[in-house]
Amino acid sequence: MSGESRLSATETRSPAPVERPVALTVAGSDSGGGAGVQADLKTIEAHDAFGTSAVTAVTAQHTRGVESTHVLPAGEVAAQIDAVTDDFGVRAAKTGMLATAEIVGVVADRVASAAFPVVVDPVMVATSGDRLLDREAEAAYEGLISEAALVTPNADEAAVLTDVTVEDRESAVAAGEELVAMGADAALVKGGHVGGTTLRDVLVTPDETRIFEHPRVETDATHGSGCALSAAVAARLARGDDLADAVEAGVDFVTRAVRYHLDVGEGPGAVHHGVEVRNRAAREPTAEEVREVVQTFVETDVSALVPEVGMNVVGATPYAESIGETAAVEGRITRTFSGVKPNRGVRFGASSHVARFLLACREFDPDLRFAANCRFDSDVEAALERLDWAVDEYDRGAEPDEVKEHEGSTMQWGARRAFESVEGTPVAVVDRGEVGKEAIVKVVAEDGEELAERVLALRDAL
Repeated sequence: MSGESRLSATETRSPAPVERPVALTVAGSDSGGGAGVQADLKTIEAHDAFGTSAVTAVTAQHTRGVESTHVLPAGEVAAQIDAVTDDFGVRAAKTGMLATAEIVGVVADRVASAAFPVVVDPVMVATSGDRLLDREAEAAYEGLISEAALVTPNADEAAVLTDVTVEDRESAVAAGEELVAMGADAALVKGGHVGGTTLRDVLVTPDETRIFEHPRVETDATHGSGCALSAAVAARLARGDDLADAVEAGVDFVTRAVRYHLDVGEGPGAVHHGVEVRNRAAREPTAEEVREVVQTFVETDVSALVPEVGMNVVGATPYAESIGETAAVEGRITRTFSGVKPNRGVRFGASSHVARFLLACREFDPDLRFAANCRFDSDVEAALERLDWAVDEYDRGAEPDEVKEHEGSTMQWGARRAFESVEGTPVAVVDRGEVGKEAIVKVVAEDGEELAERVLALRDAL
């Protein structure tokens, strides 16, 4: 019978154990859950590894700050590390707040004899600029860094460790080289504390220097981002990634986790440690929504709105950042003698033009997840006026030459022009085209059902 177990009440089930690589975090506890051991364990689990921990200190804190701290004896920290490593096959570890010189020394001793890579996040200076350790503890870090597979200081911590003031790409490279000279296999000098609209994280190894650049996210919800980054790298090292790949993936993860941070507490909020897991889980539901919209368009015949270039329906996953995270009809939807039909099925990365536009719109309203392109002429323009929607447009004739030179920049420029010209979020954006290019109107929505309703309303208003 459907929904009922086929086993009788006296039968048992066979176990089906699942293997996962083990990662260890040695850090302080954050009762607010945004940083420290709690953030590390969430991040490690989100990267498909099994998280273990050794707690160095217990803090009473929340999204607004730290109320109190209780540091554990160094012997208890050592006992936790030994208990984990004696039983689990740890494949990678990371360190966070170590609190005292004695704990730093104990951890350095364990790391020196470890058979697995260790990522050292030298938690020394808060985002506010406050020093978190005394001078003795800061000095003790030299021994730990010399055993690290990777050390991940922010600009202020790099300055404490190397006496190099990090304020640009060149000084970040210099600080990284100093850390490698101290014995670290590699150094990632993070750019979050350096000013500018572009954030640069600089990875220095004995063989090469790599720069990871991305636009700065204008938010104060960055507490724990360093913990999440180092934990992500450790988890990926535990899974067998090489160092450069692990760092690149970790940087991308934190960038997304900060942009789509969780609105919790009365402070700025918390980094979204599960952002990539939830985004991946939404792929098939997103594709299914696109299929349902396409089916609605076929059944109701939207041929009156299909442009010469064909129509497409695009759906983005909740935290989409790239075309590969948008589902669309491969080959678009075209007119037939009896209505419309999709040329092929729905797949991720199938759209370029409409997907780029949707992603550009999401910079202004991240709740927008679906879009469709429709034909535009005087009849459609009159229909839009009758609907009394929030509609704006952009003129490609006014597009600056420097925008035209960069692929995909037109959509970003056009979306910015449209969103800055209306109050709130437009329902439709008109691209009047240019010589040789068809005029198009793009309809946007938060979900597939809303998109279908809007396109059908536009058709009915013709």
